[in-house]
Amino acid sequence: MTDDEVPPGSTRPAAQQSTRRPGDTAAVRPRDVPATVRYRPDLRTAIDRQRRRGELVRLRRGRYGPPVADDGGIARRRERQVLQLVAAVESSLHTDFVFSHETAALLHGLSHYRLAPEVHVSQSWKPRVRPADRQLRRHPVDVPDQDRTLLTGRPVTTVERTLVDCARWLPGAQALVVADSALRAGADLGVVGRVLGDAAGHPGVRRARRVVALADARAESPGESLVRWHLEESGFDLPSPDLSVEVATTAGTYWIDLGWPELRVGIEFDGAVKYSGGTYGDPTSRLVAEKRRHDALTEAGWVVVRVMWADLTDPARLVARVRQAVAMARRRNRRPAR
Repeated sequence: MTDDEVPPGSTRPAAQQSTRRPGDTAAVRPRDVPATVRYRPDLRTAIDRQRRRGELVRLRRGRYGPPVADDGGIARRRERQVLQLVAAVESSLHTDFVFSHETAALLHGLSHYRLAPEVHVSQSWKPRVRPADRQLRRHPVDVPDQDRTLLTGRPVTTVERTLVDCARWLPGAQALVVADSALRAGADLGVVGRVLGDAAGHPGVRRARRVVALADARAESPGESLVRWHLEESGFDLPSPDLSVEVATTAGTYWIDLGWPELRVGIEFDGAVKYSGGTYGDPTSRLVAEKRRHDALTEAGWVVVRVMWADLTDPARLVARVRQAVAMARRRNRRPAR
């Protein structure tokens, strides 16, 4: 059975008809290539010529597109690669499907971490496919109408369903990044609870409940989500840190990403991008302002642990640094006042 076939003897309900827009099959001029080109015998010479010139690359069987621009960093390049694969998959599947899991998160504009170079779709049945189709991940599950939506004409799982699917499927750290972002985007926790209830008894639900319980809309970046997950996984001897902690200082009011106000211990995630110019302004001015801010927090009695992306590659060391900061704060608090 191929992508284009419907299971024998099946009749798809009208409500489950694919909402995919038909792909454009008009003739393609060699120098006027759309985002995705469908291979046809009459285009063979033009496609082969453009592949040799590096103007087209093979996306999946029978689908070609221009190479992704190598700019904007690794993460942005991966996003563009997956979105190009989405267009290729959309033009080649002719059975009922809905984009789901990480692919749906990307289409909803949610944050993600370590995005895989593959497209996820959910279908109520699993057709036989060529084993070489490694870039398409099929989930044989019937997604009800209430968990479907349309984004620019594409069938996609709702934000709430996407949150739950990712929480069940992805490793915990990656799942929390999506979950925090989904809540920031307005995901309804009541609907999330209903989706989790519908999935009761299926694999990954227990882990998903744990991710949902930890998720917080106040997390402003994937880095903050990852720090919280690593602390949670370590069996840290304190409750989960509060988010967006307000601190009054002699230099004004500041907000710390994560922290324990009762101990005056904070964690600041710093991706270093704001020191490289661009939309963040002059790097020197940013450094001076950040130094002033750090001094004000220290004078207010706060111990601040600064975390960068590189620190997330060694969770054990990161947790040890936080434990050390907590121990320092506790020793300070036990000192008698002079």
